[in-house]
Amino acid sequence: MITISLRPVGRYWGTISFASTLYLCPILDLLLAEIPAKLQAELRLGLQEALVNAAKHGNNLDPSKRVVVRFSLIDNQYWWIISDQGSGFCPSSANDDDELTDYLPPDEAESGRGLCLLHQIFDQVEWNRKGTELRLCKQMENRPRLSLRR
Repeated sequence: MITISLRPVGRYWGTISFASTLYLCPILDLLLAEIPAKLQAELRLGLQEALVNAAKHGNNLDPSKRVVVRFSLIDNQYWWIISDQGSGFCPSSANDDDELTDYLPPDEAESGRGLCLLHQIFDQVEWNRKGTELRLCKQMENRPRLSLRR
């Protein structure tokens, strides 16, 4: 079952809550409904990775546990806060500038590539201390980029 409340307007937050599952198409469709078309494919990939991590690694696909996603547009920034009911993980290891999969055992390094993907897609990627809540931000306005050429 999917529970939806409060579509985001201005500084308000919308919420989608669902039982742990890997059937994420309808949830992703709802989360991306207001996103510009040119960004939808990239953000769908990133949000899918984050939701899979919450349902699979956080909640162990336990259908009695829920994944909650809060989302909003604030000052040209799209925000998603994804929470699971799992025991968490140590996010400080994932925030180092080193290779993001280095801290994982070899058999889990492939799963750790998703963390690297999140950092490539989103402008901000932050976990709470317990590792059960992930904050993702994507800046919408064009920011001037520094040229590496001289």
